[in-house]
Amino acid sequence: MLLEPYREFTRRLQARLEGDPRVLSLVALGSMAEAGRVPDAWSDHDFFVITVPGAQEGFRQDLAWLPDVEHVALRVRETAHGLKVLYDSGHVLEFAVFDEQEVFLAKVNDYRVLFDRSCVAESLARIQRESALQQVDLPRELELFLFHLLLGAARCARGEVLSGHRFIKTYALDELMTLLTRALPDASGVLDNLDPYRRFERASPELGARLRDVLLQEPVAAAREMLALAEGHLRSAMPAYPERAAEVVREYLKGLGSR
Repeated sequence: MLLEPYREFTRRLQARLEGDPRVLSLVALGSMAEAGRVPDAWSDHDFFVITVPGAQEGFRQDLAWLPDVEHVALRVRETAHGLKVLYDSGHVLEFAVFDEQEVFLAKVNDYRVLFDRSCVAESLARIQRESALQQVDLPRELELFLFHLLLGAARCARGEVLSGHRFIKTYALDELMTLLTRALPDASGVLDNLDPYRRFERASPELGARLRDVLLQEPVAAAREMLALAEGHLRSAMPAYPERAAEVVREYLKGLGSR
């Protein structure tokens, strides 16, 4: 969606919700918040709707409050509070509807309160601070990364390539991305503290390109490259790097040859 139609959709959404006394606040998230970055042609609308207690489920069930609801091609209830909506133009909405207490179940980074008839702005500021302070057990992530590389390679060796692919290129990759974004400095300041994949290529272009190349390889070859990449970038950054375990996994992967 082009920028002006995108912003016009935001204005229409706000007008519809602001005119409903059951709605206390509309909170724009991510690109929609325009907090230091402008939505591009691939941006969706990501937002929270905060209602008076008891009204929230009605907004989740009946989407008549959305602009152009007659052009909705698909809706999916993703969580207890949130939905994804697809328009026939290909535009996507991702939103959650909360009351003032339920909103504390959420995590946020970039946001902008478009209107507020209660104290939602104060709540969001608190949630943003707490989200930024969330802790990750990096040694545990590294240990799981090693396990998932080995287990995935074992599945491939057994002939269970789909399962092995999942262990290496999903589970182990998730852990590697978390480790890289937490253990290495974000010199450009663009990384998303809630999603280690977001804008990674902008923060680390060379490393991002290497990871993309790794993912095109066969699973066991990818596992070997992922381990080498982790050792090259994390050994000096993590004082408790598990040298012995990494050696065991390295030799195991080497023993599987060209698989």
